Amino acid sequence: MTDKLPLPDEQQPSQGSPGPGQSPGTPPPPTAESTSSAQNARETTRGVPKGKTPPSAQGNAIRAQGESTGKGKAQPSPTAVAAAAKGIKADNEQEQKNGRNLLWEILHWMPSWFVSMVVHAVALLVMAMITIPAPRETTAQTLVVAPGQNEQLEEVEELLDEPPQDINLATDLSPVEVASNVDSSQDVSPFNDQTAAMASVELSPIGVEHAPQTDLLANLGALSGDAFSGRGAGKERLARLGGASEGSERAVALALQWLANHQLPDGGWSFDHTKAGGCNGQCRNPGNLPEARAAATALALLPFLGSGQTHREGKYAKNVRAGLYFLITNRMKISPEGGSFLEDGGNMYSQGLASIVLCEAYGMTHDRVLAAPAQQALNFICNAQDPVGGGWRYQPRQKGDTSVVGWQLMALKSGVMAYLQVPKVTVQKAQVFLDSVQSDGGAAYGYLDPGEGPATTAIGLLCRMYLGWDKDNPALVKGIRRLSDWGPSTSKSGPGRNNFYYNYYATQVMRHWEGEEWKQWNAVMRDYLVQTQAQKGHEAGSWFFEDSSDHGKERGGRLYFTAMATMILEVYYRYMPLYRKQTTAEAFPLD
Repeated sequence: MTDKLPLPDEQQPSQGSPGPGQSPGTPPPPTAESTSSAQNARETTRGVPKGKTPPSAQGNAIRAQGESTGKGKAQPSPTAVAAAAKGIKADNEQEQKNGRNLLWEILHWMPSWFVSMVVHAVALLVMAMITIPAPRETTAQTLVVAPGQNEQLEEVEELLDEPPQDINLATDLSPVEVASNVDSSQDVSPFNDQTAAMASVELSPIGVEHAPQTDLLANLGALSGDAFSGRGAGKERLARLGGASEGSERAVALALQWLANHQLPDGGWSFDHTKAGGCNGQCRNPGNLPEARAAATALALLPFLGSGQTHREGKYAKNVRAGLYFLITNRMKISPEGGSFLEDGGNMYSQGLASIVLCEAYGMTHDRVLAAPAQQALNFICNAQDPVGGGWRYQPRQKGDTSVVGWQLMALKSGVMAYLQVPKVTVQKAQVFLDSVQSDGGAAYGYLDPGEGPATTAIGLLCRMYLGWDKDNPALVKGIRRLSDWGPSTSKSGPGRNNFYYNYYATQVMRHWEGEEWKQWNAVMRDYLVQTQAQKGHEAGSWFFEDSSDHGKERGGRLYFTAMATMILEVYYRYMPLYRKQTTAEAFPLD
């Protein structure tokens, strides 16, 4: 690129009229300027092939000829026209070349940033026009893990997949299949407990966790497992250490068979046990609350669960399965308040009993089908609590009484042991209620107000144990002494006569306490129940006490006494002893 832009050819001077002595058509004499132009033309033609005329010279010649042609002059010849066209074309090419040179000169003098911007803009435009291929579609792949050669597939059983054969009482129904020919020498509970699939299971306060099974620990009675482990593999050991006998275990086996024989075809039970197809009135003393089906069914199921029988494993798995199905599908009513079991005659008693059953069944099997019903039942209990006094009674939000409170707190405790949700505020308010009915500094409890009734005192002390009272609490120590002095309620001793409501709660308190007080209590209570169990006819395996002062005698009848007595004889393994613990992680949520 040169320092100066190339300029177009200089304009030739215009020619005037012919001078004196010149004829038209005769070229004028050469002048200095024309001589110079001729010289330039000769220089331009140097190096041009022979017969060719340089473009600039051709253009100049044409222009000169055009300028010399005026009015009245002769017209140019064809040869001249062709030469003129060539000259014009040459001039156009020269102008294009000059235009390109001008563009390069302009780019040369432009700032570098402007040139860069233009180049990048063009590059981005080109890139934007490039089509990007769409991503490939991927297909989901499923990893299938086949069992090993020596492994068996675990069959997952849904609770509600196989309902009882029929629930229409008006049709011809075959009775629920039950076990027969009970072998008293054989453990009726082959249930193998399944450890909860949660890290918090390892923090169970019910036993000494992570303890190696050494002889020393066996002598100390150290236990391991979750809250319901005693009903499974550890059942035999706990029964032996706790004070069970061959006679007491045989009594439990006979009682479970009697209960199974009196299950109704729809899967539930009734306090009027004579309605069972296999009974036909052979057993006396029915209860007078036939409409309280949820309460009767739950009370009958609790002894099966306490012995380790579930809807998945055990000799009575079908009975338990049918009973759970009846509770969930026939008696539970779902509302925004939760899952209600309220019914005539049962009221909140039915709610507490049925909730315990669902929570225990879920805690023992971790069957996801039971999780929602169990949690819904707990939700209803929490919503039914007296918002002021913290208790429970017959209807939701009534001022509480200790009897109903005991069943609700046991249900909440079962829910905690099954790792279900229980609000802290519910438990805190329940403690407020217990404070309102306690006497003697918490060693005794009344029904609606402070007092020291035998049954209410046993209920209050058991609730305090589950709510976190330490074993060295002075009120608890005094309360244990009080129960020990009273002793079990039998026909000949204890507070009242055959008050099994008292016996049920007091036996649990003494079992958790252990020691010499428990040994003395157990020796009386265990042997009394073994001796008073019916042994003949269709009533074999059941209990009924004619002289009982228990309010459940008339309402619950033989089914009530049989269930309560069976759970008393299962106390050795039904719940693991509370005070053999090193942690309190499974306690009620209080903080």
